[in-house]
Amino acid sequence: MALSFEETINSLPPVWPDDLLPAIQQENAQRPASIVVLDDDPTGTQTVHDVPVVTNWDLPTIIEEFQRKTPLFYVLTNSRSLPGTQAIDLARKAGKNILEASRRTHRAFEIISRSDSTLRGHFPAEVDALIDVLEMQRAVWLMIPFFEEGGRYTINDIHYVKETQNLIPAAETPFAKDVVFGYAHSDLRRWVEEKTQGRCPAESVQSLSLDAIRKKGPDAVASKLAGCEPGSVCVVNAADYRDLEVVTLGLLQAQRQGQRFLFRTAASFVRVRAGLKGRPLLTADEMNLTTGSSGLIVVGSHVPRSSEQLNHVLQHTNVYRIELDVEALLSMPARDELIRTTVERIENVLSEGKDIVVYTSRKLITGNDDESSLHIGEQVSRALVEIVRSMHVRPGYILAKGGITSSDIATKALNITRAQVLGQILPGVPVWRTGPESTFPDLPYIVFPGNVGEMDAITHVVQNLRLQASS
Repeated sequence: MALSFEETINSLPPVWPDDLLPAIQQENAQRPASIVVLDDDPTGTQTVHDVPVVTNWDLPTIIEEFQRKTPLFYVLTNSRSLPGTQAIDLARKAGKNILEASRRTHRAFEIISRSDSTLRGHFPAEVDALIDVLEMQRAVWLMIPFFEEGGRYTINDIHYVKETQNLIPAAETPFAKDVVFGYAHSDLRRWVEEKTQGRCPAESVQSLSLDAIRKKGPDAVASKLAGCEPGSVCVVNAADYRDLEVVTLGLLQAQRQGQRFLFRTAASFVRVRAGLKGRPLLTADEMNLTTGSSGLIVVGSHVPRSSEQLNHVLQHTNVYRIELDVEALLSMPARDELIRTTVERIENVLSEGKDIVVYTSRKLITGNDDESSLHIGEQVSRALVEIVRSMHVRPGYILAKGGITSSDIATKALNITRAQVLGQILPGVPVWRTGPESTFPDLPYIVFPGNVGEMDAITHVVQNLRLQASS
């Protein structure tokens, strides 16, 4: 049942009065460690700034970050686009390399498994794999899907998605109908039972209530978490960043008492756990856009919000547009000819200093099961990669819409191995600067999540960057 956002938020107890980030920063300084975020798609960098993201999880890459004493870095696994068996194998390899790198460099670490704020992803498979390889069977699992920038709130153990001025239980949204990662419950305790197929019954799942967080503070949180049974699951309620500050300071205190945690979270928790303050949205100057810079916008995501935003930018801007017929991309020889002509058209438009949007046709084509549906998505994404990889004309920026799309373009088309997260251009929309190894070095790369932003979000970005870069 939908709730009024304003009425619901106003009915909650006041947030904890004290700014706890300084205390979290002090705790982090006293126990230096690298926070490693295993990110199942590139949109997880949507709350942080001035941190690196690497696209390999091999041993030399992790060793290098540990030797640099990097306090926080992201490892882009893109595992949400993989079949379950491959995602498990990836998690095991990444966890094994992180553990070995820690032993070789004597660098402590903490792992966050970052996934979707609307509860889509390989859970519990990835967490199980990490726990096994890291020998963390006694660790408490903390479930923290709160993501303020995207309008995701957990209240009374129910996870909500904000739509206009209402809070919609997550299981009543289109995200819950995902052909691969669908689910039936918005109550996170019941969701855990559903996803673990009864291995973790709902009644065994603990929770941190907003009453406890807001009225009793970090000490009460620490006591609650320290008392959790080894290997148990605990749901964290949160409706404000201050709630995460209270929880983070409490869990750090519980860690000092010997409790261990493995985190399955959305993006907001990462920023607080690392002790990072928020920063203003990026400007064109900070992105180093030059006068007359033309943008390439690539839309592969098919979630309803992406299609709405695509339609808006097509209707309200004069960007050049190319629609790619998905059925043609799935068949030979039409595919190769379509890719060739698309590249030619893109380069001509960019050379004239104009913005262009390339998007897949909106009819969703699925397979007979989860794996075949993922395979179709991979084929379409591969075509988008080939288009961008074949380009020789450098755009002023690239905006990629959708998790799989933005990940594949980053790693397979732009050849990014290490990028810097500059910040956000809109709430929840990160901007990377590509590294020197990239096809287009020092390029602003906008990673636009499929399920984030109002209807006019892409339009707003394109128009503002055009205006700012021309001024």
